[in-house]
Amino acid sequence: MRDQHGIQAETLAREFKGGIRAVDGIDLHVSPGEIYGFLGPNGAGKSTTVHMLTTLLPPTSGKARVAGYDVVKHGPRVRAAIGAALQEAALDPFLTAREHLRLQSSLHGLTRQQRRERSQDLLERVGLTQAADRKVKGYSGGMKRRLDIALALVHEPSILFLDEPTTGLDVQSRSALWGEVGRLAKGEGVTVFLTTQYLEEADVLADRVGIIHRGHIVAEGTPTELKAEIGRPTVEAVPSDPSQRAGINDVLSKFGTPTAGAPNAVSVRCEEEADLADIVRALDAAQLHVAQIQLHEPTLDDVFLAKTGTSLEGAAEEEELETVSV
Repeated sequence: MRDQHGIQAETLAREFKGGIRAVDGIDLHVSPGEIYGFLGPNGAGKSTTVHMLTTLLPPTSGKARVAGYDVVKHGPRVRAAIGAALQEAALDPFLTAREHLRLQSSLHGLTRQQRRERSQDLLERVGLTQAADRKVKGYSGGMKRRLDIALALVHEPSILFLDEPTTGLDVQSRSALWGEVGRLAKGEGVTVFLTTQYLEEADVLADRVGIIHRGHIVAEGTPTELKAEIGRPTVEAVPSDPSQRAGINDVLSKFGTPTAGAPNAVSVRCEEEADLADIVRALDAAQLHVAQIQLHEPTLDDVFLAKTGTSLEGAAEEEELETVSV
């Protein structure tokens, strides 16, 4: 049965010149009305995946269906069913927001009355009514991203692709976008495929998360399920005296397995439910002093660390170095 509002991919891959496999045989299933968070560092394969699913880039192998249509065989039908706000907003700095929306509406074949009504509705939804008749060249980054999303919604798509929509935005603009994305999915049943490198964004917004690393999906599930796989909290202690670091490490190792943490801290992932008071008493008994000690519940970064051997931030730096070297 054809899924008119979801996304499916089987062994989807894309190889570039030099044998670089940016996406290496991934499987995806995104249900109608779901917000799917595609999480990973720069260079992991997120944007390449989006480009294939939106028909901007043909797969090297594998297959994908979006809104029930094959992305290779039925490109025009896929494009008619989706909206996309990619990393670089394609905006004319000399047009106003209202002019952008009316132009986009005319390209989709809306009547003059429909163009006027749809433009006003979208301006209100993304909070741009007061700036609607100002030229885009004077907009902030957050305003441009909101307009870009409004343009992607002109034809009322059933599936919306958002490729790192909040990169570079301030906290207020990011929160506003989160609210609109959540409303689209929950209020209107729009399926949202969201790529991000922000852990908090995936945790807050996504119904399910797929973590991609070096072109492979290394973990998938709800944020709660993924964190439950890790299951164990982490204790992190910062020595008051750096010379006591080895001693603090010996004490903490009795409570769990050493793990990566802040550069100036000693960290362990607890073997069982941690009692911070017991750890503090053990440090006191050994006459070891800490400037700070914290108990961290599992996060998506812990999941990423467990699956890849590095934190998301560290993976981003590693991918950037590899890109430069190529």
